[in-house]
Amino acid sequence: MAASLKLKPNATARVLHGHPWVFANEVVELPPGEHDGGVVECRDSRGRFLGAGIYNSRSQIVWRRFSRERVALDEAYLRSALQRAIACRDRMPDTGYRKDEPAVRRLVWSESDDLPGVVVDQFGDTLVLQTQTLAMEKRLAMLVALLDELVQPAEIILRNDASIRRLEGLPLEVKTRSGKAWEPRWLRIGGLDYWLDLQGGQKTGFYLDQRFQHAAVAKYAPGRRVLDAFCNQGPFALHCARAGAAEVRGLDSAAEAVAQARRNAERNGLRAEFLVANVFDYFTERRDETWDLIVLDPPPFAKSKGALAGAMRGYKEINLRSMQRLTPGGVLATYSCSHHVQDADFRAMLAEAAADAKRRVHVLEFCHQPPDHPVLVAMPESEYLRGFILRME
Repeated sequence: MAASLKLKPNATARVLHGHPWVFANEVVELPPGEHDGGVVECRDSRGRFLGAGIYNSRSQIVWRRFSRERVALDEAYLRSALQRAIACRDRMPDTGYRKDEPAVRRLVWSESDDLPGVVVDQFGDTLVLQTQTLAMEKRLAMLVALLDELVQPAEIILRNDASIRRLEGLPLEVKTRSGKAWEPRWLRIGGLDYWLDLQGGQKTGFYLDQRFQHAAVAKYAPGRRVLDAFCNQGPFALHCARAGAAEVRGLDSAAEAVAQARRNAERNGLRAEFLVANVFDYFTERRDETWDLIVLDPPPFAKSKGALAGAMRGYKEINLRSMQRLTPGGVLATYSCSHHVQDADFRAMLAEAAADAKRRVHVLEFCHQPPDHPVLVAMPESEYLRGFILRME
């Protein structure tokens, strides 16, 4: 390798304890920009080898380890890593979809699969690929060819429109392998049909990380009045309606999402009402309205570490209002999808909200992302979805 990083003396970098990232302020000297997008070694202050990683001097995270061995990020490595990731999902006893339905799952989850910045979701015969690091962007054609060979999809959609790409100096774009537009269509997920726009919808087209939670929440729904806040395309609401809820209402500020939710409900023959509304304003305007089950699955409030304090205030406010609107014995399913919000932070916030609401609250279930979004023990950032299903006394 032509270049290497060396940690500063007395460095407390997390990479010394297994984390795959190194930040610019943790190294003695940055290699020149000509190495951006390439592979460099990293060594501790005593010169001991820590692994091979991808480098980008323009990013705060200048180095991301993909191997503890001296290996090249070439076709052979990418093939092996993709094969391992796919085999891992194939071995999972329950990946959240029924055997009589198209495969819907996350195939690759970035550092958790030794492919930093690569995310691949499978929706039946279509793959949605995201590359969020310069090194993987330079190897995009190779990744597409290998996925085509290993999975043999009908299409691969390149959803490279995530704002995180700007931190790597990358442009935002969406295109397909074939060059043809991917037409929206119905796809069956968890026993329900959804109208999916994988090329133009949010993120990779459907929030696969919540598949297990749809069923987990629905089992509390029979006979209850259910409010699904931040409903997006309506999966929580629809699962609750199918489970026998007495009434179901979904809220979302995006008119397009609400239109899709209504279409999904009609397609599946389910009774659920969907409204375009700001959830905070809705609770303010309807102070006397009560529910038996409320689902809170908002977009990430903390998109950066600096936004964490404000985000926690937002989480507390929306959870407090929900607790105040729940009937005795009511259930609150509440989630955060920001890796900056840790379990202890979220639990402490809920305790404060419960105290302010003067409610005695029991934990029914602890919630996390499904196993096809694997979490690295040494990398908290690989775990971003957490939540609780609570009972109000």
